[in-house]
Amino acid sequence: MRADARKNRDHVLAVAGTAITEQGIDVSMRDIARRADVGLATLLRHFPTREALLEALLRTNFDELTAQAAELAETSAPPEEALVSWVRDCVAWTTEYRGVTVLMAAAIADTESALHASCVTLRAAGARLLTRAQAAGTARSDLDGDDLFALVAMLAWLGDQPALAPRADHLFDIVANAILTDTGSGEGGRSRTP
Repeated sequence: MRADARKNRDHVLAVAGTAITEQGIDVSMRDIARRADVGLATLLRHFPTREALLEALLRTNFDELTAQAAELAETSAPPEEALVSWVRDCVAWTTEYRGVTVLMAAAIADTESALHASCVTLRAAGARLLTRAQAAGTARSDLDGDDLFALVAMLAWLGDQPALAPRADHLFDIVANAILTDTGSGEGGRSRTP
């Protein structure tokens, strides 16, 4: 891709990110083109569908969260702390782009979705952290990567709801404590959120 075309594409992505943060994923492609000061045909040449635009916009974040999970798995941090830290960051990022959780949840099951591969990779990264915590006996054994991905989507959805957003942190702590086991009590109770 030529340097000027790359610059134009990057500008469109930056504008799209701002528009989606402000208005959600339903912002029109025409509005994004207008804000980016390009023609709709130019936008569609770079991104023929809304999903293609979102995939390009979100790919960097998906890659960063996947890399973060790998780094956390290799640290000396306790597995339960690594898991909760990653889930918290994943929820925070997902909440940044209003409405993206709906697309991510649908993309997991839709192999034709432009977001499918990125979502599957992200789910696998979280599953590895979960498995590590389970092996250490600090996470429930009846959860899998699909459950964890669904919990991230659920918690991010809460952050998207203006009436529920003030409760999001409190509810995150409750869900995190439900994922973890309390190895110190011997009673199978929940531990504190790291």
